[in-house]
Amino acid sequence: MKPSKYARVKFLNKDKSIFFSVLRHNVDAYFHDNQISKTGGQTILIKAACMLTLYIGSFLLILTDQFSDLQMLGLTVLMGIGVAGVGMSVMHDAIHGSFSEYTWINKLFGASLYLLGGNVYNWEIQHNRLHHTYTNIHDVDEDITGKFLLRLSCGDKLKAIHRFQHIYAFFLYSLMTISFLWKDFKEISLYNQMSKTGLVKSFPRKEIIFLIVGKFAYILFIAVLPIYLLELSFGQWIVGFLTMHCVAGLILSTIFQLAHVVEGASQPSPDEKGTIENTWAIHQLNTTSNFASRNYALSWYIGGLDYQIEHHLFPHISHIHYRAISPIVRSTALEFNIPYNDKASFANGLDSHIRMLKYLGNN
Repeated sequence: MKPSKYARVKFLNKDKSIFFSVLRHNVDAYFHDNQISKTGGQTILIKAACMLTLYIGSFLLILTDQFSDLQMLGLTVLMGIGVAGVGMSVMHDAIHGSFSEYTWINKLFGASLYLLGGNVYNWEIQHNRLHHTYTNIHDVDEDITGKFLLRLSCGDKLKAIHRFQHIYAFFLYSLMTISFLWKDFKEISLYNQMSKTGLVKSFPRKEIIFLIVGKFAYILFIAVLPIYLLELSFGQWIVGFLTMHCVAGLILSTIFQLAHVVEGASQPSPDEKGTIENTWAIHQLNTTSNFASRNYALSWYIGGLDYQIEHHLFPHISHIHYRAISPIVRSTALEFNIPYNDKASFANGLDSHIRMLKYLGNN
């Protein structure tokens, strides 16, 4: 019988590497010696306030109806920048449990995903569990598998249209957050299929209720409220809605793609037994890339996601510490002769991603 494409993947430490235990000791020593918490603390609370204000504050200004149509369109752009900022700097840490040492605070700020039109349960499964465990593995990592008109994985079928994907990809990226409105519902059947092999649990009924209620509340918040208060036409509303989401989606998708669909980030395939002959930690280094880590302003805004290697190795450490622990990770990796993939700038990372789009579209 042919094995399910959603079969559980196992990591095999064939070389008996002690890399991750040494790295974890070195990183723990940094926090112990400096007597600092691994969570975000007051620093991330301030950033969360900034990002939420950029998003919600711009929305409230629109609702005052004190601006011209062009100015309100500009505010929707700011909303989009805020949506992306909340996603990268607030929700992301919180759902990983690294925002605060208190579980209830993590849950509170993790719930900011509902304000973006998303769903916390889906994100926990798709991102925290599948993407972070099975990074760049075809079928089980949704970030690279089965994308509409895009071939981001060597395991996807090559089609003629893919040769042009480097031209139209960024338009599709802009639809990322809009896709939450229907994609989250598609995950119900997907996770139920995956559950047959034990990869994930089947979609709980109570989470289906939360999913429906969350989407309904988001539509009331983002559509019904402004149309009712401002007496907007549907055409005016849809222009603002699409502008906000396209700005947010373009930022979020581009940042995430620069971490894994670039030169030097491998896409390993499990053997016939479902085994990856590497430890999980070395797999993360082989499939992940940093970029633009010297750009402090960009790093602050995108929630330290330019340090994706550090994030994938230590997702329960807040992003505010990634710059500090990066030299530890790099030096330990070099000590064990493990590649540390770091693009010199955002532009270098973007160029590398476009070259990968061209390669995957033609090979």
